[in-house]
Amino acid sequence: MIEVEVKVRADHSKIRPLLKKIGADKIGVEEQSDTYFAAPYRDFAKTDEALRVRSLGGQAVLTYKGPKLDKVSKTREELETPVDEAIAAKIFRALGFSEAGAVRKKREIFRAGEIIVCLDAVEGLGEFLEVEIDVEDEKDLESSRKQLFKFLSQFGVGEKDSIRTSYLEMVLEKKN
Repeated sequence: MIEVEVKVRADHSKIRPLLKKIGADKIGVEEQSDTYFAAPYRDFAKTDEALRVRSLGGQAVLTYKGPKLDKVSKTREELETPVDEAIAAKIFRALGFSEAGAVRKKREIFRAGEIIVCLDAVEGLGEFLEVEIDVEDEKDLESSRKQLFKFLSQFGVGEKDSIRTSYLEMVLEKKN
């Protein structure tokens, strides 16, 4: 699966009423805790990849994110599978992986047609708006990206506002 995603900074108090106005359905709220891992044999920061275990609501999901596929969004291959958080972390450590960093956030999730809308309040970073569409075929990337930017234009957001930096990169940058 390829996740076509755009992230921007956003004031949630201004976005929520607009989501209601356009008829977006609220799916739920999640407290997410992400632990990212660094491989002993390659630098994920240089290869533009990510490996994380996300904990939410007593469940955990292992996610691999491939390199970004364009220059304006966060579009990339994403593979996920449920795991036992503690065992997954032990396996990674046994294989020489180390913890690269952690991101904590509260995420409000909405659906507007086929677009998933996330209002993220990220610990230490502030408020963001993420919109995404999942596609199976690379031929759908450009049209999906255009659809997301058209959707975001309703909120006064354009391509120039797109943030390609991951939350982990932002957290690590802030620490340094």
